[in-house]
Amino acid sequence: MAAKGGVNEIAARYAKALFDLADEQKALDPVAEDLRTVEQLVSESDDLRRMVRSPVISRADQGKAMSAILDKAGASELTSKFIGYLAAHRRLFALGAITKAFLAELASRRGEVTAEVTSARSLSDAQISAVEEALKKVVGGKVAVEHRVDPSLIGGLIVKVGSRMVDSSLSTQLQKLKLAMKGA
Repeated sequence: MAAKGGVNEIAARYAKALFDLADEQKALDPVAEDLRTVEQLVSESDDLRRMVRSPVISRADQGKAMSAILDKAGASELTSKFIGYLAAHRRLFALGAITKAFLAELASRRGEVTAEVTSARSLSDAQISAVEEALKKVVGGKVAVEHRVDPSLIGGLIVKVGSRMVDSSLSTQLQKLKLAMKGA
């Protein structure tokens, strides 16, 4: 597997190619939604995460598995072909970084700031809208929310906007309490 810088370089090239194709086909929003959905599915499934990263699983098997997942998720033809291409060229390991680069470019073009919001459970559309509204007031502009689920947080949220991070997760609060009790 490539080094971290290598993954980011690969991701930037592939994300730009996908962005240009999606822009040309007037499909930026559907492709962005497809990528978010796939990223969510990968983050929620250990088996899927292993399949995407495994050099042992054949290209054909990775391609078939991703095709089935994309069909079930109702992904656009462009997204399906793109992810199939990644599988055929052993680049599925970079899918997360490609998604991040694609969404960052989309947000940049629209004058938006991207906020990464991680919660212990999936947030409803109303909850995500409430988080967006609160962040708009703080940032003073458009905010695109990328939502991730991490059950290890127990509860609460971790919000990252640029280099700023607010961690109100229960796991962090418990860790702080544990450290405070050790000092007592």
